[in-house]
Amino acid sequence: MEKKVRVLLIGAAFSANLHMDGYSRCTDIVEIVAICDKDTSRISSLAKEYGLTNYAVYDDYVKAIAETDCDVVDICLPNFLHHDVALEAFKHGRHVISEKPLATTVEDAEEMVEAARKAGKKLYYAEDWLFAPALNKALSIIEEGAIGKPLYIRARECHSGSHSPYAQTIRYCGGGCMVHLGIHPVAFLLSLKNNRWTELVAMTSGGLDKNMLHNGMEGEDWSACIIKFEDGTSALIEANYLTTGGMEDVIDIYGTKGCMHIDLTFSSAISCYSIPGLSYTVEKAEVTTGWSKPAVDERFNLGYVSEIRHFMECCLEDKDAKVGLRGIDGLEALKVVNLIYKSAKEGIKITNPNLKQE
Repeated sequence: MEKKVRVLLIGAAFSANLHMDGYSRCTDIVEIVAICDKDTSRISSLAKEYGLTNYAVYDDYVKAIAETDCDVVDICLPNFLHHDVALEAFKHGRHVISEKPLATTVEDAEEMVEAARKAGKKLYYAEDWLFAPALNKALSIIEEGAIGKPLYIRARECHSGSHSPYAQTIRYCGGGCMVHLGIHPVAFLLSLKNNRWTELVAMTSGGLDKNMLHNGMEGEDWSACIIKFEDGTSALIEANYLTTGGMEDVIDIYGTKGCMHIDLTFSSAISCYSIPGLSYTVEKAEVTTGWSKPAVDERFNLGYVSEIRHFMECCLEDKDAKVGLRGIDGLEALKVVNLIYKSAKEGIKITNPNLKQE
């Protein structure tokens, strides 16, 4: 394929590395033309890791967007910066990829969606779960009727706490573990049910001194939500910063004729016992000694690789991403997370205000 998507990467830290791994696997259709980060040493490290040579370096995103001849701006920054960078990119007629959550407030997310519409450009929402091979295999098993009609889904993402200093303050991140981790099962379930949820009720640990463990964190370190959908399916969503031993991404699906248990992070084919410890086993694992199940291709299995290729193919054809990966889907996921917080704070059940009652 002759034409390639020209990408301006904004940010060169953790999430940028995840995306760069995806870009490095689809060089037939993508070219990284510039990278922007306040700390340019991070750009050098990222470029060296992935063998990049012909790219521009910026330390200011406004200048980078104005000067870079690109097709899409990929925002890999702390949550509170997604809105401002996206609006700047749309102002210059670029497509945008935004990491999760779409923004820290519903109002900012709505403004991002509207800016994309006015600019005639696409806002892509980076929800990697929708490309996880295990989840897609599970959905195909459901489609063939192997477990009957799904009745109940339990989905959770949990680990021992965010590495980011911005995750400690609601102003910068929008909440606690639910907006950081629970956003994945929320977005997955909403895409599965085409956003047709009917009611939800939730609880959280409450933040600061009310938290179970992380008393310096403004947002909650534990949260759970029961949500019902229009087709009669119920689901339990959980997120926490209490889980040690590595990140847990687990989905259980119970049907009328069977059930499935899907493990996105610990489903390695390798079992290893090490006295000195491995260099890496799985994201957020505190120790790597003793018995472990080191990830074989963690980023592929979590969906990042296929997610990036999907976005690049959509850019080439100037089309929307599939359901669950559009800006509007990121907005709906953030709305649900905020209603989870409202339910927990006020101790009430919330019905979907946008769903017509028949």
